[in-house]
This record gives sequence, C-alpha cells and structure tokens, in this order.
Amino acid sequence: MVQGAAFTPRHRVKSPNAAECDNPTLMACVPQRILLIRPSALGDVCRTVPILASLRAAYPNAQIDWMVRDSYVDAVVAHPALSEVVPFPRRRFARVLIDRTVRREFLQWLRALRRREYDLVLDCQGLGRSGLFALLSGAPRRVGPADARELGWLGYTVRHRIPRNAEHTVERMLALLRAEGIAVVEDMRLYVPPEAGAWWRGRLPPARYGVIAPTARWASKCWPMDRWVMLAQWLAEERGLPVAIIGAPGEESQVAPLLAAVREENGARIPGGDLVGKTSVGQMMAVIRDAALVVANDSAPLHMAVGLDRPCVALFGPTDPRLVGPWKRPGAVVQPTMSPDRSPGAYRDRAQSDAWIAGITLDAVKRCVDAQLAAPAPLNLAREAQGDCGE
Repeated sequence: MVQGAAFTPRHRVKSPNAAECDNPTLMACVPQRILLIRPSALGDVCRTVPILASLRAAYPNAQIDWMVRDSYVDAVVAHPALSEVVPFPRRRFARVLIDRTVRREFLQWLRALRRREYDLVLDCQGLGRSGLFALLSGAPRRVGPADARELGWLGYTVRHRIPRNAEHTVERMLALLRAEGIAVVEDMRLYVPPEAGAWWRGRLPPARYGVIAPTARWASKCWPMDRWVMLAQWLAEERGLPVAIIGAPGEESQVAPLLAAVREENGARIPGGDLVGKTSVGQMMAVIRDAALVVANDSAPLHMAVGLDRPCVALFGPTDPRLVGPWKRPGAVVQPTMSPDRSPGAYRDRAQSDAWIAGITLDAVKRCVDAQLAAPAPLNLAREAQGDCGE
C-alpha cells in the first residue's frame, strides 16, 4: 500500500476545499497536496530532484510526495523538500495479471493513492504507466508532456508542449514547471540517508580514493573492461587514487576481470575495494559523496556524482550527452567522434554491442581525469548541507 518513509513527514497539510479548485485547467488556487511521478530509472530519479526543489520553493507549505520505485527510495527519501515517498513495488506488481493476491494488493495500493486526494499531479516520466497513475490518482489537475509516449498523455487534464530548445531531459522536465508558471530552482543536490552515511563512515578509507562504475544496463554503454582495469591501475599508481568499484547486484559477472585484478595479490595489483552488489542505493550514494573522483559510463552513479557535487568523468557511446549527459557538466564528457551515418539513441541494439564506446581511448579518459582533478574543487554542497557524515 502507499506508505511514507520511516521518518516524520516535514510538510504535512490538510487538503484544500475541492470547491476552491474545481477548474482543473487553471492554476486558480494554490495546490496543497502535490504528487510528483517519476518512478524510474535510478539515474532519471536523481535527475528529477530540481523539480522537487522548485515545487518546494513555490509551495513551501504544501504536502509534496514522490511516487518512486520501491528499490530507488533511498535516492530521494532524505531530501528536505520531500514530505513523503509513495513507493511503487514494480517487480511485485508485474505479476498483477497472473497472481490474485498481487492483484488485490495492487487495487489496495490504487485506492490508498486516491485517498490522498492530491489536487496537483505532475508526471515527469511521460509514459503509459505513469500517465495511468496520474489518471487514477483522481487529482483535478494532472500535468504532463503533450508528447508523452505510450498514450500517457491521455491521463492528463493539462498537456504542455515542450519547447524544442529544451533538449536535456532535466530541461524538458523544468519546461513543465515553466509552463505552469512555477519558478525554476536549478538545484540537483542529493542527500545521503543518515543510516547509509553511518555505514560508510565505519568503512571510509583513510586516504583519498576514486570511484569507478564500469557497468550499465546496455552493453553498448559499457566501455571495454580491459580498459577499466588499466584505468584503475593508473589511478592508483600514478594519481594516488585507490579505487572503489561499484555496481548493482547481479552485475558481478560484467566486471569479473576488474574484480580479479582488485583481488590479485601478485603482479599488477590494484588497491581499492570491491563493492559491486554489496551496497544499497543509499550506501552507493555515501561512497560517491566522499570520493575525490567518479568515472562512470552513462549510468545512475554518474548522475549521483553530479547531484553529490563530485568531480566526474562520463564515458558516452551511442547515447547523446546533450540529452542525457551529466547536467551542466559538458566538460566531463568523453565520447568518440560520431560517424555521419550513425546517430545516438541506438543503444538498445544488441548487435551494436560495445563497438562504438570502444572508440574512447584510455589516453582520452586520462586527459579528462586530469582536467577534472585540476579544476577548482566543487563546493560539495551535499556534504555541507548534511554534515561530515550525512547525519
């Protein structure tokens, strides 16, 4: 069922009188109960935080909740602008058509969602499922992009056309706010859950360290593993940065050569730590927050690094960094020259494998690493806001 996080909501308010907000096409009243819909993917959830920050600045007394996949709750649960999370158990609900018990749970979840009586729902996912949830929320004003895919736009009472100059996915979401007359706050800060910060505090290396995130959901986004091995060795031996290797559960096989190098006691040993599959989302955020550098493919850890204000290097293959790159960090991107007969976006093509991203040379990554390390140190607003241990 719909539930809040394990903390006291910080902005709980009463629902407004429905009669005051009976025109769903006009922002004639100040919304008091707002639902932000962005369930997945993890990197996209991290990039959606500026929407939350903007909503809180515009409506300081409103109840602002976020529907997010249950396994990604850690990414937003500690944000001070959030009232509550509405966990969406996607994996369990995937059985809704074949399991009677799950079907009953799903219906209970929907009824609980509707009982929250939201008066404004903002769909930042723009897909069929998220549009359906917006519709079923029963909110009188349901806002989303006019070009929402999978007929998701049918769930909205207000459909905004996104300007063509809003290329980046963050800018597209912010365009929804601008169309609503809501002032934009360009604040993507992420906040590490206190328990995750405490977990990493007990394991924090005594010296500076780097983080490498060598995995991604699609093979076409993954830089060849042998180069990750050489990069990790170079970082440790030439730049004094032993590395922590991070990844999700089930990705261990993708990084086997790198993990073997980390564990190797003889020969070209790489100092560092194997954290692949060993952290929660919140713990991964804690590891990234305290790192001197993060090097990643186009994946969630990259966007965590941006939200946690860490120097980062982003390796891009077929995906277009103008659309999905590290927000406001164009100098952090390394990408091979694109052939005129190929265009970004074909990353789901299994036949493509890693042929494109393999065009990134080790030397190119080293140059970008040195540039990022030599740049003025980030303000680390995430640490400043949370204290040294995120508590």
